[in-house]
Amino acid sequence: MLELLSLLQLRRDWSGDVLAERFDVSPRTVRRDIERLRDLGYSIEALRGPAGGYRLSAGSHLPPLLFDDEQAVAVALALAVAPSSGADIAEAAARSLATIRQVMPLRLRHRVDAVNVQVASGNVTVDPAVLVAVSEATSAHEILRFDYAPVRETAETDRRSFRVEPHAVIARDGRWYLLAWNADAHAHTSIRDNPVPTEEIGDWRTYRIDRVRPGLPTRQRFAPRPIPGGDAVAFVAARFRGSRDANAAWPCVGTAVLDLPPHRVAPFVDPDARMEEGGDGRTKLTTGSWSWRALAARFAGFDCELQIVGPQLLQDAAVQLGRRLITDRGLDAAPKVARQGD
Repeated sequence: MLELLSLLQLRRDWSGDVLAERFDVSPRTVRRDIERLRDLGYSIEALRGPAGGYRLSAGSHLPPLLFDDEQAVAVALALAVAPSSGADIAEAAARSLATIRQVMPLRLRHRVDAVNVQVASGNVTVDPAVLVAVSEATSAHEILRFDYAPVRETAETDRRSFRVEPHAVIARDGRWYLLAWNADAHAHTSIRDNPVPTEEIGDWRTYRIDRVRPGLPTRQRFAPRPIPGGDAVAFVAARFRGSRDANAAWPCVGTAVLDLPPHRVAPFVDPDARMEEGGDGRTKLTTGSWSWRALAARFAGFDCELQIVGPQLLQDAAVQLGRRLITDRGLDAAPKVARQGD
């Protein structure tokens, strides 16, 4: 019956003859198994026609769920790590896991219990009701109206109101984001360090869903726009890196030689950074950031002597950063920045 149920969930309609042939049984056996599934609470419609058929429809209540061993373990582990998802469902996930564990065969219960997961929940969580409301508007292609709280809310009047066309809900690093088209936003040119607004109205925006407070549904439909690059996840990742298009590469990439061995550098760099080991125990590191000054500060964050290789924009940014730090300390001495060839 489990295989029969799995097939019924794959597509809308199945003829009785096809099901009988699929399982190498008689149509009578198929009818008997269908009746057993109905007795378990599954709503299965009988289709009219020469061959007849069956359709699994949504029932009025949740029937007993049938999982194979791998599915049962996967569901249990997913519930165990659910608190780290960023959604405020820790208590509900724990109750669900306890319910599933009670009905598991002993052999599966031992497998699940053997994985002792210690989950670290984040400081920011999303109300499930808000997540559902935003997701419903996204799926239905309906304009979403919401208030948006600032990072540090001081008063109710600090909230801003938006009307956007929601296109994707994205989970990233324990937080949830909405990618939407804001028809009232000003687009920006892709200038390093200091994006400049253009006269063009309308642009893609990313909103943190934990700061969203949805209003009443607008029931106003919109035609979805093509997401740049065709991949919402890649597009949002690019935005986090300061790119104005779908290119996920850092807009500013440079190289420096650090007076540290690679194993001392590796824990503090991005996965896409390139490291080359020097014969003298130093590391040639190529990495990126959203601006040249931020990249210079990133290299300077290593507690060691370093040499800026390039490009020239990075070398200039390192000099500017050093001067800023000296000025903030009230010193007059100009900083010395080692450059390639010095």
